[in-house]
Amino acid sequence: MPDDSHRAIETLLASDKLEQVRQGLALVKKEISRVGSREARPLFEMVTALFYIDPLDRPDLAPLVEEAISLVVGFGGWVIPVLVEKLDAGDLKAQMAIAQALGRIGADAIEPLMAEYQSSAEPARRAFVLYALGKIKSPKIVQVAQLALEAARSSDVELRDTATRAIGKLAESIPPTQLPVEMRLGFVEMLQKNLADPNPGIRAKAVRSLGKLARYGHLTAGEREKLKATCHLILGTDENYEWDRAYIVRRQAQEALQYV
Repeated sequence: MPDDSHRAIETLLASDKLEQVRQGLALVKKEISRVGSREARPLFEMVTALFYIDPLDRPDLAPLVEEAISLVVGFGGWVIPVLVEKLDAGDLKAQMAIAQALGRIGADAIEPLMAEYQSSAEPARRAFVLYALGKIKSPKIVQVAQLALEAARSSDVELRDTATRAIGKLAESIPPTQLPVEMRLGFVEMLQKNLADPNPGIRAKAVRSLGKLARYGHLTAGEREKLKATCHLILGTDENYEWDRAYIVRRQAQEALQYV
């Protein structure tokens, strides 16, 4: 890539003006089509720098993060190990964007992410890896079921929270016929247990994930009735007239009711 073209793109992507950055992203696309994605590695690094944009500080630039994620996915499979490594970005905004990019890459990212999960002992990093896995829309994500189940019983609040949410995300992508019976039962049992978690965020995610199990055909008739009764208990609309004090939990229970 000619130095002047490289510098021009770098200047545009470093701008604080929306249209100039978009112009830079357009030039990146052209350069990829000209030299190939692997040869455009320096541009990949420039584009991923946009993941650090703070949408709260610069809401006008927020759409650029989405555009950058889409462009990064288009670079091809070689970016998977690079993105997995970048999950250590140390910046929450960037980590979320990287996880979304890995999720959109799809099934090819499952094994590298699982390997990263197993090689890491740090709960926070495992949580981000699991978050990325939950973004993958493929029946092959069934491979992650046992990992998510184990993480949902973690003593670490962040990992337990992420895993409880991830179970529901897996339910969206795994056809009922492809989820082993013992794993399905494990999901239901673990989510019911996490309904009693002292953390309201985890309780809310447990209700939400149970609702997704119902919505996507993973619950038996009896389990659906039990979930219905649980939702009414949380909302205080049963004969006990008690309810979960956390609004976020009640809101998720109200949503889950439409699937039972």
